[in-house]
Amino acid sequence: MIGTRGVPARYGGFETAIEEIGSRLVAAGHEVRVYCRGAENPQGEYKGMRLVHLPAVRHKALETLSHTTLSVAHLLFRRTDVALVFNAANAPLLPLIKLARIPVATHVDGLEWKRAKWNGTGRRYYLAAERLAVRWSRQIIADAVAIQHYYRDRYGAPSVMIPYGAPIQDDCDAGLLAREGYQVGGFHLVVARFEPENHVDLIVEGYTRSSAKLPLVVVGSAPYAEEYSRRISALAEKDERVRLVGGVWDQDLLDALYAGCASYLHGHSVGGTNPSLLRAMGAGAPVVAFDVVFNHEVLGDSGVFFAGPDDLAAAVEAAEASPSHARERGDSGRERARTHYTWDDVAARYERLCHDLEAGA
Repeated sequence: MIGTRGVPARYGGFETAIEEIGSRLVAAGHEVRVYCRGAENPQGEYKGMRLVHLPAVRHKALETLSHTTLSVAHLLFRRTDVALVFNAANAPLLPLIKLARIPVATHVDGLEWKRAKWNGTGRRYYLAAERLAVRWSRQIIADAVAIQHYYRDRYGAPSVMIPYGAPIQDDCDAGLLAREGYQVGGFHLVVARFEPENHVDLIVEGYTRSSAKLPLVVVGSAPYAEEYSRRISALAEKDERVRLVGGVWDQDLLDALYAGCASYLHGHSVGGTNPSLLRAMGAGAPVVAFDVVFNHEVLGDSGVFFAGPDDLAAAVEAAEASPSHARERGDSGRERARTHYTWDDVAARYERLCHDLEAGA
């Protein structure tokens, strides 16, 4: 499993997926090797997975590809039955894996070229990488039906759809929330990296236009978007109800925040099946999501959707006006996650894919 920051999962959806899938593949009797960023502890083990730590160039345009280059070099000299490459940005390295006669599948993620952090050169690179991933992968992995349709319509390429899983919470740790100064049902929540396509600024602006009584807790930061972060801070400074708390790395506290919020406001727009959205659904959070096909696909009838600040303001006010109805939506979302987005099912699909790749299917 190659192309991410590795495990333990501390960053995003790819890393969480590798931890959840890889540990289950180990339990099923497979040997799993995960390539991790960081030169320290060059070998190790985590949940039965063998870890290989290799360095990376710390630059937003070079970090992923530089690390994957070293990872592929290591991979070529080790017995490997199947390679799972995450992130289409790594596509230029696929021919090396193919030359070693290692069957490879590429998880293409969302529409990375649409992200505002990439300039014209970056966008052209990601579009080119999409085409290369289609050409050089034995199989493309999409995490949403809408991503499948994109690759079919744009490139005429088939793919296998395997979503992420959702951790399910049936209870909220009210005591942990109380120790941090929160009450169950006493706040609205955003969890997102501060990037334009996640619409944190639109959410904060919409909230400030509302007559909401409960505060808005904004969890997140931005490693590469200082100007965008300043815009969010400027909006928040005008309204004492908005609380920017930065990153929350205590996973128990983050779980409690998802489970205890009056509404979860989700602005992501260019990904497929978003892990943060699934985590909110699994916790029973009433979700108000940005109006794009990916979010409709995941939420079904359990979501409320917004396209602009005024829509967001109205949704927040409605959640406060009828908390029982909001909670019913949250319960519906949790049951949808429990039915459609389980890690056991996701791992089983990856296992079948690996068997098919090894068999040449």
